[in-house]
Amino acid sequence: MSWAAFLFWASAVLVGYSYFGYPLWLWLRRCLSFQPVHKSEVAPSVSIVIAAHNEATTLPRKLSNLSELHYPQHLLEIIVVSDGSTDETEQLLKAAAGPSLRPLLLPDHAGKAVALNQGIAAASGEILVFMDARQEIEADAVAMLVRNFADPTVGCVSGELMLKGLGEAGGQEGLGLYWRIEKAVRKMESETGSVVGATGALYAARRELLAPIPPGMLLDDVFLPLCIAAKNKRVVFEPDARAWDEMPHDVVKEFRRKVRTLTGNYQLVELAPWLLTRANHLRFQFISHKLLRLVVPFALAVLLVSCILLQGPVYRTALALQACFYASAPIAVFQTPLGLITRLGKTALAFLLLNLAAVLAFVNFISGKRTVWVRS
Repeated sequence: MSWAAFLFWASAVLVGYSYFGYPLWLWLRRCLSFQPVHKSEVAPSVSIVIAAHNEATTLPRKLSNLSELHYPQHLLEIIVVSDGSTDETEQLLKAAAGPSLRPLLLPDHAGKAVALNQGIAAASGEILVFMDARQEIEADAVAMLVRNFADPTVGCVSGELMLKGLGEAGGQEGLGLYWRIEKAVRKMESETGSVVGATGALYAARRELLAPIPPGMLLDDVFLPLCIAAKNKRVVFEPDARAWDEMPHDVVKEFRRKVRTLTGNYQLVELAPWLLTRANHLRFQFISHKLLRLVVPFALAVLLVSCILLQGPVYRTALALQACFYASAPIAVFQTPLGLITRLGKTALAFLLLNLAAVLAFVNFISGKRTVWVRS
């Protein structure tokens, strides 16, 4: 076998495993070893922790939303940490402060990780629930998260982020497909043990299991759950605990958010190298779910080039399929109404943007480009 042929098949296997093989492995594992969570109606004390930087436009709606939660008020506290905000955030928090709302006002903008560490240190609840300032939380979401902690093997619970208008998203069908596949993978990970990470908009953890978040860490919602899993506690997915957000219509903003998230995956390995050792009980899942996605764009490039160099019906067919798939992306850009071809184009466009984001994340990482807070 020539080097070109070897690279072709190695790249094809890597791409195929990343998008199809790993979900298939999870499905088979679920069939053989389904691990239920023993849920019950429990009511431990809960601290909601929100890190906010210049969130004056979203905070009033968020605080109103939290006032409607179906959870015993005497067991609930809300801690909002203003990370050096320069707009009206601090004034709003001071005005809203009361028995259940405790604002923490940090004088300097030090980043989300520092703000969360301050909030965790100030919290008194047995269970800490982490949220972002933007999303709307369903009234019973906290109760739905907490019922999982009746199972002593559970240390962290992820809620589900729902996107409004996902079914009527116009040119965003490709993003919607990716979103549905991603949630299916998380659900199967939960049913076979633990999820690799949580939904940043809504997740909960036992207070005594939380570790300090390294300053500058972008993905607290991956780092903290993996630290909890390392203590032999499960990280599970609760689809009935829902946070709602708007379907992203600003493609540039959504693309930047994805670059930030993928850069955070590189940063995880840099700041927490133990994640690649046996200390990480989810090492196989972490590599399969998070890290291989970073390698896929480079494997795709190798796959395309090797097809060009190789002769034979298999390689010619593979080249033709790739060319048709990539060529369909401009159809989505111009919204050409061609039925099935247009839907394929939207999927191709989302696929290309996702992998371009992974390439830019790699560039950010090797160039040392960092940011303490990027609002999505």
